[in-house]
Amino acid sequence: MPAATPVLLVSDHVAGAVHLLTVPDGAVAGRLTGRHLSEHAGFLALPGGRVACVDDRRGELLVLDPFAEQLVERTVPVAVPAEHLACDPSGRRLAVTTGLGKNSEPWSDLLTVVDLATGEAARVRTRAGEPGVTVLGGGDPLVVLRHREPGALAVHRFADLLGAPPGCPRVVPHAVLALPDDGHGDAYVPGPELVFAATSQGVHRARRTGDALTAETVVPWGSSARGWYLRFDTRRQALWTTLRGGDPDPLRWPEWSNQAWRHELGTGRTLLTELGPGLVFRLALARRHTAFSRIHPDGDELILLDADGAARRFPLTGMDGAPRRGGTPWEGVQRRAVAASPGSDWIAVTRGGHGEVHIVDAETGQEAARPRLSTPLHHGGHLVLRVRNDGADGDPVGR
Repeated sequence: MPAATPVLLVSDHVAGAVHLLTVPDGAVAGRLTGRHLSEHAGFLALPGGRVACVDDRRGELLVLDPFAEQLVERTVPVAVPAEHLACDPSGRRLAVTTGLGKNSEPWSDLLTVVDLATGEAARVRTRAGEPGVTVLGGGDPLVVLRHREPGALAVHRFADLLGAPPGCPRVVPHAVLALPDDGHGDAYVPGPELVFAATSQGVHRARRTGDALTAETVVPWGSSARGWYLRFDTRRQALWTTLRGGDPDPLRWPEWSNQAWRHELGTGRTLLTELGPGLVFRLALARRHTAFSRIHPDGDELILLDADGAARRFPLTGMDGAPRRGGTPWEGVQRRAVAASPGSDWIAVTRGGHGEVHIVDAETGQEAARPRLSTPLHHGGHLVLRVRNDGADGDPVGR
């Protein structure tokens, strides 16, 4: 496949299928079956247009190359259920945390580390919870786990973890930096070696100093709401999230407020843009736009923000089984996933339960194609859009 061709990987984690599409025509170029990918751990961009993800049923890390003749480049056994997935800036060293899965409370404390260059892998025990993870680069890479209750950034040397003996031994952090107990959302900026963690107080920032972390100033939300998710925008050198406000009762979800939050790392400026009420989940970063999908009983829409924060809105075809008033937006309902590439102007957003993917030109807002796949994409599925050298791997945290 030509290097400049954008490609889209679409995971139906319920049906156990991964579809490979070319963009913008939506033509099916490949398919994997029997692969139930972790929607929570998501997709991790690797150099050369490759992608890492975790098969939660088989307990395998998958390295996929959508530009090669064989889609699956490598598999490595890892502990599941996969909670979060990250790599160092080189894309060589990966870490997979475990947590909740289909259980009502976290029960697994296993962490898997993998060296793709040597094929080595090791599993250790850390702390039960839903830990986030970042992998810091350099001559001696570090694995930083973001724990909750009690909150902390726990620092481990990658080499120590990889060299652990068999039997999943318990490991003790090399260094610890305290956090509030409600952390959720992680980002890592490789150049200045900065780690970020979202809490109700704001975005906590820590800089690597040797084999430890030093706390820096907390970035405030600038709103009564908070973010639960962080993304590093490699093209604009900024952090992004969606601030969700209002009554946290899931039955009140149509009234939730949503604001796009962008913090520019160079200037320290923070910009807020109103997105409207309802459910706004993950966001996607294209070449010149940031994309959000908003679900609401009065109608769904795709929202595109340009570099100045101006928003354009485009209606999306409704979903049978969409969240309704009086119910929650999580249990037994359909949702949407959105994807983009910093090397492309194309946006993809799913229509959960219908097996459809809207492929939209962010420059014009026009839909170029709406392929219908052979599986329904229950819960909205999950997506990643890549161009071979798009720079998406500059964000080394799975999404």
